[in-house]
Amino acid sequence: MAVACEPTDSTKSTDTSSSSTASASSAPTKDDKPAGAAAKKEKVRNFVGMGLQSAQDAAQADGFYSLKSHDALGRDRMQAFDRNWKVCSQNVGAGKTVSTDTTLDFGAVKLEESCPAKDEKEPAVEGGKMPNFKGKSVKAARAALDSGTSITVKDASADDRWVLVESNWQVCTQTPAAGTPLNGQPVALTAVKFGETCP
Repeated sequence: MAVACEPTDSTKSTDTSSSSTASASSAPTKDDKPAGAAAKKEKVRNFVGMGLQSAQDAAQADGFYSLKSHDALGRDRMQAFDRNWKVCSQNVGAGKTVSTDTTLDFGAVKLEESCPAKDEKEPAVEGGKMPNFKGKSVKAARAALDSGTSITVKDASADDRWVLVESNWQVCTQTPAAGTPLNGQPVALTAVKFGETCP
């Protein structure tokens, strides 16, 4: 069944303490530096393995107030409830001394998930050609394409389920194929939930 409406994502929140920040254009999750506080040099601690909320609190205690986080699995999920996520990576290495004006970006996964060996990148259109979306989240695939692109998404299983929380679904097939020049043509995807096998 094709989804005819704009997708919803139950992980979205108006919580200003967190945000999906896999792309460079995303806004920092914390930027509430006390008025009149001057930047200084501080050593960055090792945040890997900490809960995301604890990492953010510790960073702020050290004087870092420009904080971001992103989905380390490349699924473009929002870190709406920071306490449900853990830090897998950080953009500034532990032990490095930097200005407290430096933005710290944490790669995170949900508590029950395993950290990837390295942050997975979300797909992107390069050279005007269709990316390979296989195994990527439907939400990340949609975000990679021009906002005017017509996209249909169907359940690849025989269950004919609605694909509503697109960050929970992985692409099985795509039309047009990866590498095809994009010229405004509609895109069709089939998908199953993460943890399921594509037919």
